[in-house]
Amino acid sequence: MSKNFVEVDGSIMEGGGSILRLTSALSVLTQKSVRIFNIRSGRPQPGLRTQHLRGLEATAEMSGGRLEGARIGSTEVFFYPGNVKKNEIIVSIETAGSTGLVLQSLLLSSLRSKKKLTINISGGATFGKYAPPLQYIQFVLLPILRKMGYHSEINIIRHGFFPNGGAVAKVIVQPPEELKPINLTEGGKIEAIDVISVASLRLKKPRVSERQYREVELMLKKRGYELNVKKQYSESACPGSGVVLVGRSDTGCIIGADGLGERGKSAEEVASEAVKSFNKTVDSGACVDEYMSDQLLPYMALAKGKSSIKAPLLSSHAQTNIHILEQFLPVKFNVSEKGSCVLIETI
Repeated sequence: MSKNFVEVDGSIMEGGGSILRLTSALSVLTQKSVRIFNIRSGRPQPGLRTQHLRGLEATAEMSGGRLEGARIGSTEVFFYPGNVKKNEIIVSIETAGSTGLVLQSLLLSSLRSKKKLTINISGGATFGKYAPPLQYIQFVLLPILRKMGYHSEINIIRHGFFPNGGAVAKVIVQPPEELKPINLTEGGKIEAIDVISVASLRLKKPRVSERQYREVELMLKKRGYELNVKKQYSESACPGSGVVLVGRSDTGCIIGADGLGERGKSAEEVASEAVKSFNKTVDSGACVDEYMSDQLLPYMALAKGKSSIKAPLLSSHAQTNIHILEQFLPVKFNVSEKGSCVLIETI
C-alpha cells in the first residue's frame, strides 16, 4: 500500500459517523487518500445516511477533492483530497441531519487552506438527536479554539429541529497559520453561566423558552451561579426546542451541556437534562465536558507544542479519535487518571 493511502475500518471501536468526519478532514490535511470500509456496520441502518453523505460531499467540494462510492447506504467510500481552493461553499441538508456534525469536518479540514472560508448551510437541524446543537459549537467549541488562534463565527438565521430540519446558517472561518497548544487542566470556580433557551414560534403560546429557563434557574439557584439568559423563539419547519448551558471558570475553562426537546418531553425535562449534565461535569472537577474532549483532540494533535485537557472520562468517541489521529499524524496521546477525571495529553 502507498504511504499516501490509508485504509480505515469504519466499524472499529465507536463505529459511527465520527470516523467519516475525522478521516475525511485528516485526508485533506495530510493529502493522503483514504478508503473507509465497513461504514457504520454495527448500526441499525448501516452505511451512509444523509448527513454523513452531505458532510463528505461538502469536504470534497471545499478541498477540490473527489469521492467514489458515496451514496446513501454505502458501506465503502474512497476519498481523494484536493488542495483547498474554495473560499465559499453551500451545504444543503434535506433532512434533520445535524448542522453541527457536518460543520465539524469543515472546520478541521479548512486548516489546510489558512484562508477565510464562508460556509452557507441550508437545511438540517441546529438541535438534532445524538449530536451537539449548533449553539454548543458556537459558544463552547469556538471560544476554546480561539484560545488556540483559530477564529470562526456562526450566524444562525433560522433554527431547525428534529424531525424536519430546515435550518439556515452562515459560518465564517478564519483558520490560523498554525495552532497554538492548549492546556485546560485546572477547573477553578464557575464565574457565570450563559443559559440559551430556544424554541420554535409555534411553542411561544405555552411559553416553552421561558419555562426551560425558569427550570434551569430553579435548579442552579442554590449553587449561587450568576446566570445570563438568552431566550429566543425562531421560525422553523416544525415545532422543537432546546437548551444550551455555557459555564466559564476563573481559570479559563469553558464547560457546556445541552438538552433537546422532543415529543412527549416537557420543557422542564429538557432543562433538567441540561443541568444534570452540566453539574456532573463540574462536580467531577473536569475542565471540559465529555463531548468536548473528543472534539478537541484533532486540534491538540495538530497544534505546535504539547496540549492537555482534563475530561470527566475517556469516551468511546475520544478513544476512536485517538486511534485514527495516530494513524494519520506523527503524534501520540497519553491518558492517565487525575482524581476522578482523566488527563489527556499529547506527547
